[in-house]
Amino acid sequence: TLSKVDQFESASGIGVTGTVDGQPVALGNTALMEQLGVDSSALRQQAEDLRGQGASVMYLAVGGRFAGLLAVSDPVKASTQKALQALHAAGIRVIMATGDGLTTAKAVASRLGIDEVHGEVKPADKLALVSRLQAEGRVVAMGGDGINDAPALAQADVGIAVGSGTDVAIESADIVLMRNDLTAVLTAIDLSHATLRNIKQNLFWAFAYNLV
Repeated sequence: TLSKVDQFESASGIGVTGTVDGQPVALGNTALMEQLGVDSSALRQQAEDLRGQGASVMYLAVGGRFAGLLAVSDPVKASTQKALQALHAAGIRVIMATGDGLTTAKAVASRLGIDEVHGEVKPADKLALVSRLQAEGRVVAMGGDGINDAPALAQADVGIAVGSGTDVAIESADIVLMRNDLTAVLTAIDLSHATLRNIKQNLFWAFAYNLV
């Protein structure tokens, strides 16, 4: 039986805190531990080894003292590699921006051939990244499914949310994918090209008819 959590708070991009059985508990990344003044160096090397294997590491503090760590990994879908290869073939630069540790992000990016990686980024950092790319004259499509992605999804030229994501991400996006699969992004791009081509053809024949 799980104990009740009181005074629960979500610190955007770094973790969560609360009180369990009268004890303050915190679960999050190194930034949260530093914020709380908790020394997590005892398992730092083990955490780094786990990140190198592509796992996300969360530190646990109980009563203001370091208690251990949790490592979780999300298996990469079989279709993801194919989708990223198709995006590259279409001349699209792929960038990963994640709240996970940089070592974890680099391990996953290396496996998938992602062009550019940003780790341990907060919602404001994702927004700043999209804005910087736009200032460089690039057209930016941003994909995400969490609360932390919402500001960047709204800022991007095209915001793409996953249907299984949070409500705020879906509200902030221009396109919502009905299946949790990157190949759906390719379908969306193909549909947009086909739609634009149809509009241009209609305009051409309308002008041609009027000229005649």
